[in-house]
Amino acid sequence: MASSMAYSLRLIEDRLAAGASAPVPRPGAPRVLYALSGTLLGEAATEPVPALGPAGVTARAGAEGARLYRVELVRQPPPPAGGRVLLEHSVDLVAGAAWLMRCDRVDFEPGGVAPPHRHRGGGIRCLLRGRLEVTVGEGAPRAVTPGEAWFESGRESVRAVSSREAETSFIRFSVLPADLRGHSSIVYVDPADAGRGRPRRYAVYVDEPITLEPPCAC
Repeated sequence: MASSMAYSLRLIEDRLAAGASAPVPRPGAPRVLYALSGTLLGEAATEPVPALGPAGVTARAGAEGARLYRVELVRQPPPPAGGRVLLEHSVDLVAGAAWLMRCDRVDFEPGGVAPPHRHRGGGIRCLLRGRLEVTVGEGAPRAVTPGEAWFESGRESVRAVSSREAETSFIRFSVLPADLRGHSSIVYVDPADAGRGRPRRYAVYVDEPITLEPPCAC
């Protein structure tokens, strides 16, 4: 039976002045950056990007500055370097397995519903616009508003219903098995839901393999 190791997945909000550099991740700790507003530039880049994956160690804000979401996956987590921590949650990963980090956005049409489902990995989600009612497992529905974040382990089933008055979007940061690169992670509780109409769209920004930080040798 494969052993698992506990890591911490942390969502941080950074506000960068024009031309300022994003905090550099500690060696071996993969991270993803997503631009909420302003512009994000990778190393030696002249064109802005919506997000930057684990391979992009150096990043900076454009001429108008930037507001970023920074997600880090760390072992023995130290205090974060700058920014405001919005959510932190432990995640168990099988030792020796291959993993990737994915950043994607989900857009619901008004009144869209995601029927009960799970994912093949855990992650943090944060609402960007609209309103979402999220029910995890047998728990009570939770009304999520823009700027609020939540964690999904991938083990409990989740059902989501979006606002009927406006389009709803959330950004998703997931840690998934590496063999899912380029493929959906969703598993429906009722397999028949996979073939039904789904009034939502997906935009994938980052889908990169990662190397896990080794355990602390202290």
